[in-house]
Amino acid sequence: MAAENLRNLKNYFLGEAEAKRSIRSILLGPPGAGKGTQAPQLSEKYNVCHLSTGDMLRAIAKEDSPLGKRVAKTLESGQLVTDSLVIEIIQANLQSDACKCGFMLDGFPRTLVQAEKLDEYLEGQGEPLNKVVEFKVDDKILVERISGRLIHQSSGRTYHTKFAPPKVEGKDDVTGEDLYRRPDDNPTVLQRRLGIYHEKTEPLIQYYAKKGILTSVDAMQSPQKVFQDICREFAKCAGPVAAQAAA
Repeated sequence: MAAENLRNLKNYFLGEAEAKRSIRSILLGPPGAGKGTQAPQLSEKYNVCHLSTGDMLRAIAKEDSPLGKRVAKTLESGQLVTDSLVIEIIQANLQSDACKCGFMLDGFPRTLVQAEKLDEYLEGQGEPLNKVVEFKVDDKILVERISGRLIHQSSGRTYHTKFAPPKVEGKDDVTGEDLYRRPDDNPTVLQRRLGIYHEKTEPLIQYYAKKGILTSVDAMQSPQKVFQDICREFAKCAGPVAAQAAA
């Protein structure tokens, strides 16, 4: 009750549109679709947090603990982590100051159960999702993308040995720190992950389409064109805040 009263008071003084987080979104697509390439740029442009469940789970997997070892084993096999653990991590992060202006979820939800639980939580906060962006890519293209992917761990910046190489081989352009390859970025694990995506995650496309918040972008275009397409969609969902950023 106290939290609801505080939220109502905030809405009264600031106005409903300003009190709510401007962008409440999901980046939806198969592994290698380009979500990790677009998210840091979008996060900076719109001042919203980027929550990648993959990054958060990989950080847990490095911990020398029973949970860390269990998560590491699950990730290496290409399987999904339990719904309860992922939802707990997401909810904790959404309550942080970093997400007070808006958020982009990447890698969550991956199942209808997760989507329903996320909707229940956000609607309970009075801040339902207002945009889901689907990254459309043919499976045959993903193998080449995944096999050459390089990542800067602390920032999430993504490179590719062929399509977007760093200025210095193996080094991040901004910090000069080492880049790394994820252990699950290989054709064998990718095929398993794609199978799970098509079975478990693809049904979300229709789920969000029925809610009227789904937009599909051609993620086989250049990264610059994909970015422009997403910016146009974000400008529609959040009024003046996002419209000014997209200009």
